[in-house]
Amino acid sequence: MNDAMNNISARVGLFFPVSAKMGASNDIVSLLRYIGQPLFLSNNEDETKLYCGALPMDPPNQQTAKIFSGMVLPCELEHLGDSAFCRDHGISYPYLGGSMAKGISSVKMAQEFGRAGMLGFFGSAGQSLEEVEIAIASLKQSGIPFGFNLIHSPTEPELEKAIVELYLQHEVRLIEASAFLSLTLPIIRYCTHGIHRNEVGEVITPNRIIAKISREEVAARFFAPPPEKYLRRLVESGYLSAAQAEMAAEIPVAQDVTVEADSGGHTDNRPALSLFPTIMAQKEQFQQKYAYRQKLRVGLGGGISTPASALAAFSMGAAYLVTGSVNQACVESGTCDEVRKMLAETRQADITMAPSGDMFEMGVKVQVVKRGTMFSIRAHKLYELYRAYDSMDNLPAAEREKLENTFFRAPLATVWGQTRSYFAVRDPRQVEKAEADPKYKMALVFRWYLGQSPVWANRGEASRKIDYQIWCGPAMGAFNEWVRDTFLENVAQRKVVTVAYNILFGAAVLQRANQLKQQDSQFQFDSSLLAPMELDEIKEFLS
Repeated sequence: MNDAMNNISARVGLFFPVSAKMGASNDIVSLLRYIGQPLFLSNNEDETKLYCGALPMDPPNQQTAKIFSGMVLPCELEHLGDSAFCRDHGISYPYLGGSMAKGISSVKMAQEFGRAGMLGFFGSAGQSLEEVEIAIASLKQSGIPFGFNLIHSPTEPELEKAIVELYLQHEVRLIEASAFLSLTLPIIRYCTHGIHRNEVGEVITPNRIIAKISREEVAARFFAPPPEKYLRRLVESGYLSAAQAEMAAEIPVAQDVTVEADSGGHTDNRPALSLFPTIMAQKEQFQQKYAYRQKLRVGLGGGISTPASALAAFSMGAAYLVTGSVNQACVESGTCDEVRKMLAETRQADITMAPSGDMFEMGVKVQVVKRGTMFSIRAHKLYELYRAYDSMDNLPAAEREKLENTFFRAPLATVWGQTRSYFAVRDPRQVEKAEADPKYKMALVFRWYLGQSPVWANRGEASRKIDYQIWCGPAMGAFNEWVRDTFLENVAQRKVVTVAYNILFGAAVLQRANQLKQQDSQFQFDSSLLAPMELDEIKEFLS
């Protein structure tokens, strides 16, 4: 019986060896890198060798069939994630450049992703409506797939409403919704705008949302249909008809949900290995409960920066990947060269959590670089003072002096004057609230520092380097370790498309290497297998 089983395992089938288009190269690593070609394990004089080949159904001419005992399947980049996701969004590869606030994910970055068959989002959070409108015009002229960010603004609801109206006005068809704690009327307005039935009665929504979440209860809100209370308000306001509101019961708020694990910026520091499977199970529950025509999909972001992390995501069932921190370190990002250099020197332990500027009073935190900057220490100090005192007038003289001399470098009264002028244009109700509530006034002044620190970083203001707020996750350190002693160690060589191709291509090669090792343990590989390559070299293996 054992002999019979061994005989079966040694004779899986027949194949015909073919050329791998490798030129003079004949090594196993090169064979694995031709990711579109199947490979076959065959015994030759008691030695197992690896061949490129074809199955007998389509035999090459003048070739002798060989017996194979194992097979490494093709793993093309287009098939790593969910092909329906790519088709729906008009892209070739399941790879997204996530939105980073204040234009760090720039127009240029989104254009480069789009031209490469990927998807980039402009980081509109923290930008003026005028700046966002200019970015919309630029990206629409490019004729490529793109998206824009919609960040939840609990302290500035009118701003969230205004940005949605801008997107609707200019027919921005895709947004990445981030930092949402609960759903709001503006995002439901965006979701349902233009909803209709096609000729066969299917509900169609012209606008799409990719929701970024890190909690099950928030995922549930996006997987579910739009809440009736918001639909009623939209009908009452004339934005929806009663018939359209009924159609909305057949759609989720977001078909695509990104699980945001331990990322830069707003994050719950959740481990992907536990959070992602939970959201995947939740997705199945909502799919069955509501019997949606379109399939719900789940992607993964946070911690994605190497071939191994990308393959882990796809192996768990991710429909697509979202990267962020590694893109900020690329030449197309909307930050400065000094920040890019700091990011290139960042290790996984060089990050920390600090109070968030947009949700300061709520105690929400963001993940930032701590190496080379005192921002996190100073931000925590501001939050401690906010919690301890009811107004700036009650601050101890020594604390006030320290703030004015080191943090703000100006009298607090001067900072309030600047803050007041800013909100008088942006949202006058903030000024009214601050003048009626001394503690809220103090919060706005403290938020001035938190709001200016990323601006100083993006502009590269050398005198404020110690105050740079640089959003970053541990993925940056993992990336730097992976590319050490390669051409990508040089900051000037880091381009978003080159990085993306290396991550995706490396994931495909690693999957094939794992298949090979599982079938024959004699095949072992060192780090050179996944060493970053120039873009032209990768494309040669793909051709």
